[in-house]
Amino acid sequence: MEFVNTAWALLPAIVAIVLALVTKEVYISLFVGILMGALLYSGLNPIGTLDAIINDGLIPAVADNAGIFIFLVLLGMVVALVNSAGAAVAFGRWAGKHVKSRIGTEIAAFVLGVLIFVDDYFNCLTVGSVMRPLTDTHNISRAKLAFIIDSTAAPICMIAPVSSWAAAVSGVASDLNMNGIQLFIEAIPFNFYSLLMIVFVVGIIVLNFDYGPMAKAELEAWRDGELGNLEDETPVADNPKASLWDMLLPIFVLIVCCIGAMLYVGGFFGGDANGDVVAAFANTDAFTALPWGSLIAVAFTFLYLIARRIHTLTTASNSFVSGFNAMVPAILVLTMALSLKNMTSLLGADVFVAGLVEGAAPALFNLLPAVIFLVALGLGFSTGTSWGTFGILLPIIIPIFADDPSLRIIAISAVLAGAVAGDHCSPISDTTVMSSAGASMLHVNHVSTQLPYVLTLCCISFVMFLIAGFVQNAFICLPLGILLTIGTLLVLRKTIGTSVKGIPRAEHTSVERLAEK
Repeated sequence: MEFVNTAWALLPAIVAIVLALVTKEVYISLFVGILMGALLYSGLNPIGTLDAIINDGLIPAVADNAGIFIFLVLLGMVVALVNSAGAAVAFGRWAGKHVKSRIGTEIAAFVLGVLIFVDDYFNCLTVGSVMRPLTDTHNISRAKLAFIIDSTAAPICMIAPVSSWAAAVSGVASDLNMNGIQLFIEAIPFNFYSLLMIVFVVGIIVLNFDYGPMAKAELEAWRDGELGNLEDETPVADNPKASLWDMLLPIFVLIVCCIGAMLYVGGFFGGDANGDVVAAFANTDAFTALPWGSLIAVAFTFLYLIARRIHTLTTASNSFVSGFNAMVPAILVLTMALSLKNMTSLLGADVFVAGLVEGAAPALFNLLPAVIFLVALGLGFSTGTSWGTFGILLPIIIPIFADDPSLRIIAISAVLAGAVAGDHCSPISDTTVMSSAGASMLHVNHVSTQLPYVLTLCCISFVMFLIAGFVQNAFICLPLGILLTIGTLLVLRKTIGTSVKGIPRAEHTSVERLAEK
């Protein structure tokens, strides 16, 4: 057990991440990480390694997250029912008449992502299924869609007081005898990563440029029609009987039912919360509520489309199978990512990181928010979990600042911001996996294209936490952060940025004509 509670605890995740980025084989990379973690935990004992993989890795990964797997399958069925009915194409036809440009389409995806703020899992797959037909029409790469989805999932949930994320933070704070929701709300103005991500995404869209691997993906999509979609993706059916409402109504029912289920599970209707929305979301269990809501949505969509005579009983039943099959890659990656996360927990990654933070605290008091942000970022990236990161760090951070309430709020914000940032760019993050699934693209390509964007904002956020440690005023720091983000985007656009409008007119062949239709 000499590997436990040491820097070795982070090695399996680091190896898996590096392998995934180099080989682009995410399944093999994750398994190698799991195997390495199990070997270290068992002291290189073969039998102990196998036991750790099965009993401590894979089985808990499935058992503890069965609700999310069920939600993924049911949501896949809703999407398959709608797509096979031709409703997605009908929505694309309608949207094509009202959204005339690439910028308008990307803004629409961003706004939809912001509106679905109650849960990141729900956000990822719903925005992807609704917006894919429209973004495909305008030849927007799946990589860009996945980035927009990912950027409006965890970052938005982390600044929404009525969300499953607020409930998770509240639960950790409540264990420390603090008012969790109040603490969460007070931390929002200093959550630079989440707030500035809104500015960053809108800036990238409005300024109409990209850089790094994303620029290459966008140019290939616009010029050659290479969207980066999965090769075995089920083609979207067309049906002249289908209308806009055949897409919108099931999605609306899905949203209402999932929110209603979260309130119900949280005790809003006569339970512990008894009419208190905030308390209901604080008490809810998304792993239970989301399957509730999605099951009702599946039943409604099934009966509605048959009643509309767009589906027959046979074709609707077949959509259940195709919907399940469509979610198998996401479920497999999610299972292996969660198993790897279990390995890092067994090795005591949290204990090792906690020791680093406590050791640095006395000498770097005003600089500590920036240091905490980096620690949370690293832990979130290597373990792939925001909730686990702030669950580990908040109990350590809060007592350190017991005598300085102002700096304590900034430090808490640094934990939450770093946790989201690490989760946002981690290949083994469940939210990142589901953003890839929502956009229906290769997971590794999503990670590699959005990584430079996330790292850019991480640098800006780090600078802002350095400043906030001394200024400690959100009315000064937040506007300064917005200006710094916009200034950075303008410099990037001027230096390394590339726009699809930069392609010579002669190269705008049939792809452009297709988009203009």
